[in-house]
Amino acid sequence: MGRVPLMILATGAGVAAAAIAAAGWFAGLRINMTPSYPRGLWRIEELDRPADVGDRIFICPPDTAVFERAFDRGYIRRGLCTGGLSPLIKTVAAVGEQKVDVADQVSIDGRPLPGSVVHHTDAAGRPLSPFAGGVVPTGRLFLHSEFAGSYDSRYFGPIPSSGVLGLARPVLTFGP
Repeated sequence: MGRVPLMILATGAGVAAAAIAAAGWFAGLRINMTPSYPRGLWRIEELDRPADVGDRIFICPPDTAVFERAFDRGYIRRGLCTGGLSPLIKTVAAVGEQKVDVADQVSIDGRPLPGSVVHHTDAAGRPLSPFAGGVVPTGRLFLHSEFAGSYDSRYFGPIPSSGVLGLARPVLTFGP
């Protein structure tokens, strides 16, 4: 096979891959490669009500210095959310007007949140600053993942519910 046919074949394969990726994107499919939830293919399912406690959601992080630092440290990746970051998959642990206490672990309205041990350094030994706690403001969500190394509201606090893209549903996932 000559050079030109190979170039045409490679270009065609690239165009096909891009078309598949675009179709997946518009169908609400996302690939999760972070360990906060099982890796693999997830779907964004429409949420026609406000996010509530227990909902596992896709949410765009706000465009803040805290999340830029999270990107710099490798906690989150680039994506199509405002600020160029990828959406997070997290579970809503508390909504507006609920009280969050952060000590050795998180408590919501006085009840311990399972899997919420607070770490003071990340896996690379860099310092982590826990959220101070307090009442979740209306219109904000306190997010959590039971994965021990999750970067969630234990460290960045409640974030605006306006970033919710929808419910996170696994399609084809693997791992813990």
